[in-house]
Amino acid sequence: MQKKKLVVFDIDDTLTKSEDQHQTAYVNTMRHFGIHDIDQNWKNYVHHTDSYILKENYERNLPQKFDFSFILKFENKMTLEIQKLAKTTEIKGAKKAVRYFMDHTDYAVCFATGSLLEPACLKLAQAGIPFVPELVVGSNNVFEREAIVKRAIESAKSFYKVDIFEQIISVGDGIWDLKTARNLNIHFIGILEKNLEDFRKEGLTVHIKDWQDFEVQNIETQLGIK
Repeated sequence: MQKKKLVVFDIDDTLTKSEDQHQTAYVNTMRHFGIHDIDQNWKNYVHHTDSYILKENYERNLPQKFDFSFILKFENKMTLEIQKLAKTTEIKGAKKAVRYFMDHTDYAVCFATGSLLEPACLKLAQAGIPFVPELVVGSNNVFEREAIVKRAIESAKSFYKVDIFEQIISVGDGIWDLKTARNLNIHFIGILEKNLEDFRKEGLTVHIKDWQDFEVQNIETQLGIK
């Protein structure tokens, strides 16, 4: 089926039930590298990405300036830390929903996450979420979520051989995901109830509890997509 539209998935607590594993491994890895004074109020940060939060804590704890070349060592260690923890599982219905988009709709699929890339792919694999590695974009060499989503969209255009998508929907569990979608002028679906109050304060119009009973046509109607 020709892909005319695109859905951009966040990963942690959007498709995978992995926020606890991610944060535990992330903090443990920072401590492994001598970063002990860590601000774990993640909403305090300008950019909600692993690379940016690492930079801020790195420079507060260590004398040298942060450089992206440090990411590879950090990413490898963090991946090992995740493997020590309980395996990631899916948000209810996520595997079926992603597969449905891939096989039965005119939506292309890509993944844009504030996570580092290798841990992101591990979490998807553990949860059994179908994905193409080339269509997963993390924060390895960029701080801003807008840049991550833009790169994911460009990757999808290249992979699916599409010049421009008629409609783009972003799905995420955080206020930062909503704000990113608005900054890029693309549709947005909020998921899970943990940030529902904050979503409502921001005027979110389309929200799902999880992926069970998800119907593309109903969502398109709510978003005003023809």
